[in-house]
Amino acid sequence: MVQLIVGVKGEGKTKKMLDHVHNVMKSVDGNIVYLDKSFQNMHELDNKVRLINVSEYPIQNTDQFLGFVCGICSQDYDLEEMYLDGFLKIAKLEGQDLSPALTQLNKISEQFKVNMVLSISVNKEDLPEFARSQVI
Repeated sequence: MVQLIVGVKGEGKTKKMLDHVHNVMKSVDGNIVYLDKSFQNMHELDNKVRLINVSEYPIQNTDQFLGFVCGICSQDYDLEEMYLDGFLKIAKLEGQDLSPALTQLNKISEQFKVNMVLSISVNKEDLPEFARSQVI
């Protein structure tokens, strides 16, 4: 399942995401991965959560980012939760149509049985129609 935390920049999406991570940790037996554009939130996360700074990897477009996500899923059979903070930036989607990437992430999430939570700097009305029901 893919869930979305949306809103304009500065609206507290990262805080909501971090709160979500802390709440889910109590009920998850498997691993949790948090993808971000920096290590800025490292001290906010429990040491059981694997923080990956996506900017350290040579990802140049959305297809490469989706391959990166698949690679993470393929190497960890115990992965249950994946958080993608600043999704537009880390997925190289700023100013582009979100529909193909969200469709792919829905398929990846379903196939590998990994719950994904994305923070996206857009208003709910600006999301593709199918994605509006995924907003939490």
